[in-house]
Amino acid sequence: MAQYVCDVCGWIYDEAEGDVDNGYAPGTKWEDLPEDFVCPLCGVGKDSFSLVEE
Repeated sequence: MAQYVCDVCGWIYDEAEGDVDNGYAPGTKWEDLPEDFVCPLCGVGKDSFSLVEE
């Protein structure tokens, strides 16, 4: 599973963990998040996230 980091504040969306506090179950893939998904810390959209390369 992949991780995506907010380019503005550094918050990380981890597909394996999801974002349970905001209604996204563990295992929810990035592409399955709605287009209007925003960073829960700073409010920017999906276009402001980058894939974390391992």
